[in-house]
Amino acid sequence: MYRLDILPLNKWLGHYELPFIVSGPCSAESEQQLLDTAKALANISNVKVFRAGIWKPRTHPKTFEGVGIKGLKWLKSVKKETGLLTAVEVATPKHVEECLRNKVDILWIGARTSVNPFSVQEICSVLKGTDIPVMVKNPVNPDVQLWLGALERINQAGIKKLIAIHRGFFSFKKNLYRNNPLWEIPVELKRLCPDLPVICDPSHICGNKELLLDVSQKALDTGMDGLMIESHINPDIALTDTKQQITPQQLSELIYKLKVHKALGNVNSEDKLKKLRNLIDKLDNELLNIVSERMKVSEKIGRYKNNNNIAIYQKQRWNKMIRNNLIIGNKFGLNKDFLSKFFALIHKESIQRQKNNKTEMKKI
Repeated sequence: MYRLDILPLNKWLGHYELPFIVSGPCSAESEQQLLDTAKALANISNVKVFRAGIWKPRTHPKTFEGVGIKGLKWLKSVKKETGLLTAVEVATPKHVEECLRNKVDILWIGARTSVNPFSVQEICSVLKGTDIPVMVKNPVNPDVQLWLGALERINQAGIKKLIAIHRGFFSFKKNLYRNNPLWEIPVELKRLCPDLPVICDPSHICGNKELLLDVSQKALDTGMDGLMIESHINPDIALTDTKQQITPQQLSELIYKLKVHKALGNVNSEDKLKKLRNLIDKLDNELLNIVSERMKVSEKIGRYKNNNNIAIYQKQRWNKMIRNNLIIGNKFGLNKDFLSKFFALIHKESIQRQKNNKTEMKKI
């Protein structure tokens, strides 16, 4: 467990309704576009923060790369007209300086920046001496330690108002999502840093508006504190990421459909959950005992193979075992992918123990 010096979200953000929502257009395009979008979003009680991209890290140089510094003045108008906090992505020390000068409320570091410790450290050099909140998106590649490292650097610069943003991970494999969610990574980050607020960016995970509701619900189901969702007053004419942006009205409808999980709140609920958790602990102990006994059998098999000059890895045996276990597991309602990974780990450890046993025999 890592100990980051973090100020709880409600201590600096104030009262907020669950789920906490950060919303606004992918890119600031004009002052009127920002004002129209922000005024509509301000009517949604869950929306506390208005986001807009001023500098856009585009893949190709001839695409729209943002309006730059003048967009910061537009955000001042947004805050004055609506009272919403403003948030901007920064990628360089110069970006940070301009945002501080123009009284931006919250900064966020994007996935293409958080992947580079040098870039994060340069940004930290400007952050020292300030207490501006900083949100950190996960790096483009699935590395929880790299994500944690970026958060640690910013925390060490004196920033206690931190939020992690899960926006999915790049993958060569084609699937439903623009960026693979890999939910186990933000869950692991939360395990390592229980006090760290984590929100989800379903817009960048999905890449299209049709999947937003399912991914947003999954984020809340995994215990995330809120969502960052891109909203544009007229997504059809947006200069960037048209397919993944929704109107403020569509955002309001999406929030209404979400099932928000409440705290336990009463003794009976806590008592019932405690009993179920105790049952889980008991079953886990039994499972560990079974795995331990299985490994002892694997070691005996290793000694037999060594004494009879038999190869440790038997492909036909492995294929038959995994095939049979998947069939049995399916009858118990267990997920095929989970079982494949589970038995692959068990098999890997069994093979390693047999190898270790062979090495010990040679020493004797």
